Amino acid sequence: MAHFSGEDEAMLQAMLRQLFQSVKEKITGAPSLECAEEILLHLEETDENFHNYEFVKYLRQYICNTLGSMIEEEMEKWTSDQNQGEEFGYDTVVQHVTKRTQESKEYKEMIHSLKNIMMIVVESMVNKFEEDEIRSQERQKKIQKEKSSSYCTDNCSDSDSSFNQSYKFCQGKLQLILDQLDPGQPKEVRYEALQTLCSAPPSDVLNCENWTTLCEKLTVYLSDPDPVFSDRILKFYAQTFTLSPLHMTKEIYTSLAKYLELYFLSRENNIPTLSTGIDISNPNVTHLLKKIRLLNEYQKEAPSFWIRHPEKYMEEIVESTLSLLSVKHDQSHLVSQKILDPIYFLALVDTKAVWFKKWMHAYYSRTAVLRLLEKKYKSLITTAVQQCVQYFELCETMKGDEVLGHSKSCGIKQKTFYYSGQELQYIYFIHSLSLLGRLLIYTQGRKLFPVKLKTRKDSVSLTDLLVLFTQLIYHSPTCPKMTSPGHLEDYSPASMATEVLCILCDQKECAIECLYNNTVIEALLQPIHNLMKGTKAAPNCSETALIHIAHILARIASVEEGLTLLLYGENMNSSEEKSPTGAHLIAQFSKKLLDEDISIFSGSEMFPVVKGAFTSVCRQIYGTCEGLQVLIPYSLHESIAKAWKKTSLLSERIPTPVEGSDSVSLVSQESQNIMAWEENLLDDLLNFAATPKGLLLLQRTGAINECVTFMFNQYAKKLQISRHKKFGYGVLFTQVASTAAGAIALRNSGFINALITELWANLECGRDDVRVTHPRSTPVDPIDQSCQKSFLALVNLLSYPAVFELVGNQSLPNKAEYSLREVPTSVIDIIDRLIILNSEAKIRSLFNYEQSHIFGLRLLSVVCCDLDTLLLLEAQYQVSELLLNAQEENTLETSASHREFIIDSLSVERNHVLVRINLIGGPMERILPPRLLEKGDEPYPWPMFSSYPLPNCYLSDSVTRSTDLKQDNDLGKLLLHFKMSDKQTAWIENCRRQFCKIMKAKPDIISGGALVELLEKFVLHLSESPSECYFPSVEYTATDANVKNENLSSVQQLGIKMTVRYGKFLNLLKEGAENDLTLVLKHCERFLKQQQASIKSSLLCLQRNYTSHDWFVSSLFIIMLGDKDKTFQFLQQFSRLLTSAFLWLPRLHISRYLPIDTIESGIHPVYFCSTHYIEMLLKAEVPLVFSAFHMSGFAPSQICMQWITQCFWNYLDWIEICHYIATCVFLGPDYQVYICIAIFKHLQQDILQHTQTQDLQVFLKEEALHGFRVSDYFEYMEILEQNYRPVLLRDMRNMRVQST
Repeated sequence: MAHFSGEDEAMLQAMLRQLFQSVKEKITGAPSLECAEEILLHLEETDENFHNYEFVKYLRQYICNTLGSMIEEEMEKWTSDQNQGEEFGYDTVVQHVTKRTQESKEYKEMIHSLKNIMMIVVESMVNKFEEDEIRSQERQKKIQKEKSSSYCTDNCSDSDSSFNQSYKFCQGKLQLILDQLDPGQPKEVRYEALQTLCSAPPSDVLNCENWTTLCEKLTVYLSDPDPVFSDRILKFYAQTFTLSPLHMTKEIYTSLAKYLELYFLSRENNIPTLSTGIDISNPNVTHLLKKIRLLNEYQKEAPSFWIRHPEKYMEEIVESTLSLLSVKHDQSHLVSQKILDPIYFLALVDTKAVWFKKWMHAYYSRTAVLRLLEKKYKSLITTAVQQCVQYFELCETMKGDEVLGHSKSCGIKQKTFYYSGQELQYIYFIHSLSLLGRLLIYTQGRKLFPVKLKTRKDSVSLTDLLVLFTQLIYHSPTCPKMTSPGHLEDYSPASMATEVLCILCDQKECAIECLYNNTVIEALLQPIHNLMKGTKAAPNCSETALIHIAHILARIASVEEGLTLLLYGENMNSSEEKSPTGAHLIAQFSKKLLDEDISIFSGSEMFPVVKGAFTSVCRQIYGTCEGLQVLIPYSLHESIAKAWKKTSLLSERIPTPVEGSDSVSLVSQESQNIMAWEENLLDDLLNFAATPKGLLLLQRTGAINECVTFMFNQYAKKLQISRHKKFGYGVLFTQVASTAAGAIALRNSGFINALITELWANLECGRDDVRVTHPRSTPVDPIDQSCQKSFLALVNLLSYPAVFELVGNQSLPNKAEYSLREVPTSVIDIIDRLIILNSEAKIRSLFNYEQSHIFGLRLLSVVCCDLDTLLLLEAQYQVSELLLNAQEENTLETSASHREFIIDSLSVERNHVLVRINLIGGPMERILPPRLLEKGDEPYPWPMFSSYPLPNCYLSDSVTRSTDLKQDNDLGKLLLHFKMSDKQTAWIENCRRQFCKIMKAKPDIISGGALVELLEKFVLHLSESPSECYFPSVEYTATDANVKNENLSSVQQLGIKMTVRYGKFLNLLKEGAENDLTLVLKHCERFLKQQQASIKSSLLCLQRNYTSHDWFVSSLFIIMLGDKDKTFQFLQQFSRLLTSAFLWLPRLHISRYLPIDTIESGIHPVYFCSTHYIEMLLKAEVPLVFSAFHMSGFAPSQICMQWITQCFWNYLDWIEICHYIATCVFLGPDYQVYICIAIFKHLQQDILQHTQTQDLQVFLKEEALHGFRVSDYFEYMEILEQNYRPVLLRDMRNMRVQST
């Protein structure tokens, strides 16, 4: 208070006035005083300029001066406490320091002092306001008295304007100014008249009748030799542009444009020529540029408001501009003597044609611009094209140094007062390039082509122009490096052309019409062609130009149409392809770069960037199934892995910088470059995991652990997967988690730990005891929205290969006590803490027991849809027994002999899971109880149980269990084929044709005994035909007695019981079937063991026999009606066929018929071959479903692998499973792929719906395939066979040599 002076009071009053003036509209619009107070209290939230107000800055400084030192002391104290081991979250520290500050003596004194100061200021302002009101009223009375004698007419503006003018600006006043502006008047009078005009409200001036006369005179006076006078006119124009509505500013703009047009057309004005250049220190040039600049500034601002006015105003502005820019001088004299046109000056002030970009942005103005260009001003486009052509021809004919001199204004921002003719030509070229690039984006703009040039015989088409832009990249010189931070923009021709082409790439319709054709692609690839031949790419082609080309190619490859063009060219089906397509050339070039087989760039510091840019293009290609198929022959994964290993060694050898040494910055920069290159290579390798076959290639490189660690680091930093990818790491994560080695890599990287920690923080509690300011909302869904992402991530992770590696042979912790803050870190912990809650200690350790346990049961329900995972959990942890015990404990004794189940969310969920895991059957064969209660007296009519067998109400009555189907005539014909033909090939085709006919017409007859006979005879004939046999014959002599004492795994034993239970339910198996199936499986195990290779691996799945249950043998055993001899005899014959590799998965487990690196990967051919082609065909045939998978972060390969491994058990009814097996046996293994595509086509609407509800993977794993019949899609699958069979069968046959 002692230091509060009169100056301080005046300053604070000014600050408050500024604040109230800024929020005047908000306050005056408030309905009450209370509302106005609320607006002021929440001003920081609603006003983006809040912190710029002087009063707010004053308050902040006042608080800082008063309390700053105390706050710093408190912060230091808490920092020291943190260093001593007490960890506090950032929010906790802020809250505590704030609380201590508010309780302090200094704070209370500051508030008291500030309150007193503000009371003085406000009181003074209120008094002054009352005095001003009295004066204002007196002045109004005086004006009213004088109004009758005023010489102003009714046409004068009735506003005093916001400038508080003391007079009315009227007709007489304007006439007086007109007279004073006359050139015959003294200079001082003219200056004063202009000053008065600039001080007057523009709206008043423009509303007077004499405005038209004034406008004309001002236009004439713009040419006044007195620079001060013309400058003041421009000031008036600028003021008018800023403060007046469009219909007024339009007049000013058009008059200025007309003046400039006449100025350039007049021969009397001394306009510079190309030979003299432009000296901007010349007063005449300066004044001209000011006028052009003013015009350009308005051009850029007008589009933001002209849509609110009649279209004619906008059209007049557009036409006056185009008319001005179309001005051309007589071209009869030499080019060097050419007088500069207006477009040169506009290009000088707006080099990148920002005005044109803004005019073309909105349809409202774009329509007018394009219509006028087409009808009256097409010469503008012609001259722009001509300028680009001339510059390119200059680049071709002149030496690099000369062109560089010509183009030195690529650093236009450098300080210069003189522009030579060459520089002006270059600036005009940049302006033309920018203008044409913007024009081509729009359909009507492209219709302006072709254009006819005077210097060329042929017209310039769209393709010609795009080729020209492309050639500019590698024919124009590279500008010197701009080390100054002031050079923020790159005006080099290559950069500008690249920018234009990249923008065109981003516009799909435009790219398809302009860019995606062989001519343009060949132009882009021309320098690569030349380099591959060993010749110089182009006269001025540098590493920078190649990087630009790579960026454009990457954008093209990231779009489906562009990728197709690069892979197959324009004529996909043409056999007359003379040269390799773009993808082949890019792959060859990238491989040479990675192998450093190109000497021209070796040693260049830009060389790694060139390599990275082209590898990035390849990444866009091999990140797709179809792209990988094309690039596989080039073994890019090997080249990238080799480059990564080399770079990794280099990064280890970088010396530690010594403090004070000059080499510190050099070493630091070198290490950063090497680390960036190493990460780039890891990212390139990681993207192989986007497809099943690519993941196999990645595992063969031995770098999967490092790649997954890199992916986790990027994920943890929340960085984008790639600049061209729309979605995150979901698909990559799911693909990696679908394999054993991938699951181990995820665990080792810390990815799984992070996912589970994040889940626990949302479900239970976080690691830090952070003060909660808002209580967490009570969940209303079984899985709260906050946990949904973590739930889906675990569903994606827990495929059977991952579960076996992460959980196999591990017992549960089952601790006696769990800390409330003990956070799970592994999958086994999640099972222990959320699923198998078999002790009071586990229940007490959960803050949200019911919510957390439901999460665990839901996860168990989804995971156990994979029957192998179910058997593993049942064998290791007896899951169903624990759930039954929990149900038994959840009962209420109603009488001495009767107990009733308590119906709650947990018992309902357990009941659903118990039925799901103990009952096998397709959509029509079992009934799963709902998870939701019903309205009414009986909310849950489904019986609960705590022991087996299940209540009969869960078994469907609609299952057809009779096997006595009458044989049909068509079936008789098919069976007759087995006795007739001698011509093996023709016979096989006839059988297949007859089988298709039956499947289309009467599919139900292919079942029971008829199906057994069909399969037996057909496979017998195939196994006797050498051309049909893929695997060699293996002698097997073991008897039942030899294998009787061998042991099956606990998983296999449980699978046998499940199979027999299902077979009896179908009425296809009898008593004793369990022993017979056991013998069959033991024989199969020994039979396949004879064909296995001997390997050592850290993967659990490769350390013993097939780890899952053999669902194909179980299915076949039921088909054969439990006949063990028929079953095993069939399997021996079937094992020689290619189809056995894809239907009977144990057939190739650690098989010696596979390359050793494929065996060591632990990836089955069904994954890297069948599911790879499923994804490839899905993208081509059902693109919406493919996109839905990517949006959901889920991979089709994982669910298809699950379906195929368990032979569609629980997903299809038994008759459809029989048809699936019979179709693949009769028609070939590629039908496995076609059936999966047909399923996705069938499910399309459901998949799209569940993508929206964000539970696609849960739907696909839990839900049976309702309504799907193999026979319904036979015609569709035949079309797929015609289109894809050659490629699929060739790749399937090559799996034995599918080595790197």
